[in-house]
Amino acid sequence: MPRGILNVTGPQALAAFPTTYLPDNGVPVVLAKGRAFEIGFDGDFARVRDAARGFNVGRGFDINVVPAENRRKRLLIADMDSTIIGCECLDELADMAGLKPQIAAITERAMKGEIEFEAALRQRVAMLKGLPLAALERTYHERVRLNPGAKELVATMKAHGARTLLVSGGFTYFTSRVAKEAGFDEHQANILLDDGKVLTGEVAEPILGRAAKLAALEYDVKKLGIDFADTLAVGDGANDLAMIARAGLGVAYHAKPIVAEAAAARIDHSDLTALLYLQGYRDDEIVLK
Repeated sequence: MPRGILNVTGPQALAAFPTTYLPDNGVPVVLAKGRAFEIGFDGDFARVRDAARGFNVGRGFDINVVPAENRRKRLLIADMDSTIIGCECLDELADMAGLKPQIAAITERAMKGEIEFEAALRQRVAMLKGLPLAALERTYHERVRLNPGAKELVATMKAHGARTLLVSGGFTYFTSRVAKEAGFDEHQANILLDDGKVLTGEVAEPILGRAAKLAALEYDVKKLGIDFADTLAVGDGANDLAMIARAGLGVAYHAKPIVAEAAAARIDHSDLTALLYLQGYRDDEIVLK
């Protein structure tokens, strides 16, 4: 039977975790003192994971089981909004136009998978027709902030030879800036159209959605000559599901229920450095920015 790794992040991780919930044939390895540990085991992955998660109700731990082999990934492909950054850029643009409640409600339904992403994007962008371009700059400077651990995640994986790609159903105006700030090698997103002064209410076609994110993953796997087992994909919304399902390690990060239930791994409480601990990195290996 393949060997597995039970990976735990959370407050006082190892000290607070009862041994009765841990596999009995492994030795705990501390990855981050007081924050993360893991333990190898031979046995059924789901049984070990579910037993450990049984302890977790209301305690704020992130508990996942991953294969012991091929831990460190050679490609990181990450969603931007509510994953690498802490907001939805389109909703924040809507706030500038006084339309945030209406547009955010559509965003929420699209991210839950209740409505088709491409149609929802066209509808929301149309509502922003006439918004001055200055609103984009103001939104970026006032509202867009990297989530904790974003720089460490990207820098550490790059330092160990991984390629990093930011893919978003949002807009290149923001991905270009976020990719530079976080250190990604490349970015892909949709293009908002304007007349030089204001938004036209249109987005360039074809729209980058669920299928395009998967295509970006597949393209880089082929370009790099690697296996899908060598990849890590992370996101929070329904348009991330295809790439998360195809990646060697697919992670739902503070995600909508439909994504959290489908992903092989889920991070509900910790910051983005948890994705490094999932790969077996220790604190003394993490590149601090």
